[in-house]
Amino acid sequence: MNKIYGYCRISTKSQSIERQIQNILKEYPGAKIYQEVFTGTTIERKEWTKLKKVIKPGDTIVFDSVSRMSRNADEGISEYMELLEKDINLIFLKEGYIDTEVYQEQLKANDNIQTDDTDLNETIMKGIREYLKRLATKQIRIAFEQSEKEVQDLRERTKEGLRVAQRNGSQVGRLKGDTFETKKAKEAKEKILKYSKHFGGYMQDTELLKEILNISRNSYYKYKKELQEAYARGELKIVKTKKEW
Repeated sequence: MNKIYGYCRISTKSQSIERQIQNILKEYPGAKIYQEVFTGTTIERKEWTKLKKVIKPGDTIVFDSVSRMSRNADEGISEYMELLEKDINLIFLKEGYIDTEVYQEQLKANDNIQTDDTDLNETIMKGIREYLKRLATKQIRIAFEQSEKEVQDLRERTKEGLRVAQRNGSQVGRLKGDTFETKKAKEAKEKILKYSKHFGGYMQDTELLKEILNISRNSYYKYKKELQEAYARGELKIVKTKKEW
């Protein structure tokens, strides 16, 4: 039985790969997903290599976009042709016009071209295949260029949005030296201030960690150090409390 696989790739760990996965599973719920982070500095795509080892003739690989198959058009064309020769079906959700099925249908449509000369038939079919191969190559390159243009356009729109916000006096991002504190970290620090003996409370570090806080030891001592530094700078006032019963 032929199998369906999905391949998803992101360029940085800060990106989310979920959108690609969901797009593929929406169209092909039974697809087995291979996913990875792959940048220009990465030597090889381990998951892509694994996938190419398990696929068999007649199997299908689904991509959210042609740009997920490889980093550039030349590499994409090479991968496409290699898999096509192995009778692997390739489906691109955003660029359906370069699905291998389209290429195969064009070949079949020309199978009826026959003459009484066998050698001529072979020459004609060879010419047709070569023409369709060049056409597919051109279409793949166009698809890659369009995909790359969309990425560049998105970056430019983002930059322009930042420039407009700055011209309007909006603060974009955090000021240098500012730190972002999560709700969990803030609550933990409040409890450390309230219960720790170092800040006028009544509990030792081990007691506080075991009975009050639900955080790691590393996080605890990190927060405690930040509080001590804030106190040393005069940014923190300590209010001594009595033991709560």
